Amino acid sequence: MFRTLPLLAALLGATPALAQAASGHVASAPADTARPFTVERVGRGRPMILIPGLASSGEVWRGTVAHFRDRYQLHVLTLAGFGGAPPLPGDRYLEAERDAVIRYIREQKLDHPVLVGHSLGGFLALWIAASAPELVGPVVSVDGVPYLPVLGDSTTTPERMRPQAEQVRALYASLAPDQMAMQSAMALRAMMKDSANREMGVRWSRASDPATVGRAVSEMLTTDLRGQVAAIRSPLLLVASGDGQAPEERGRTLAAYEAQVARVPRHRVVMAENARHFVMLDDPAFLFSTMDAFLATP
Repeated sequence: MFRTLPLLAALLGATPALAQAASGHVASAPADTARPFTVERVGRGRPMILIPGLASSGEVWRGTVAHFRDRYQLHVLTLAGFGGAPPLPGDRYLEAERDAVIRYIREQKLDHPVLVGHSLGGFLALWIAASAPELVGPVVSVDGVPYLPVLGDSTTTPERMRPQAEQVRALYASLAPDQMAMQSAMALRAMMKDSANREMGVRWSRASDPATVGRAVSEMLTTDLRGQVAAIRSPLLLVASGDGQAPEERGRTLAAYEAQVARVPRHRVVMAENARHFVMLDDPAFLFSTMDAFLATP
């Protein structure tokens, strides 16, 4: 099997030292201010919804907005509990976010918007497109797949992941924001090349609600969309990150990503060979040119 993605290692929980440092901190969700996400609208043209990943702000799409704003009406989301947005109470966080985006498309009367998501946001984009295929246009998932754990262990299942997922959920719920920021600082070294971008990522993490992060990770580890994505009618572009991988390893990675979306009727899998997990920050020129070509295809 190819090398386990740094993202997978980061999702599996805080370090033992952080676990020992966690001393019963429990984040609370102010129900009176909670919304599924905040939205910033920029530009004119065809609608495009941008969904950031775990503990990220919509600011992660800043360069993407600059590239597309002259041709697209961009709806830049920050999910509840991430990057300073108030957390969302209740169970089934990812389902709530999925359903809220679908409602938003209907309420705003968006005509088959392009869905673009990074990491957890890519997972959500795939789930939205599979759940409401009649509503969405092309889908771009940036290093986000239907079921992440099988990239590290091809035999695993949601049921097998459940005990670990519950441990991760409980551990994150016990962390203070500074403790989670410390964990993120270590993980982001493997996910981003540029130190300034890593500092920005740590800032988003510190502003995120640890309990929400734990809920999201737990649900990703126990939700397998590989069968559901067969319902996607729109074309799909899946972008894998490949920086630091040898040629033969890149081939295995591409094959594993291809297997994740094999049931999507119209799909394309490409690799950003010079980017780590945050492709839009590490190699924006590659991502934008690839997206331009994909979106121009009838």
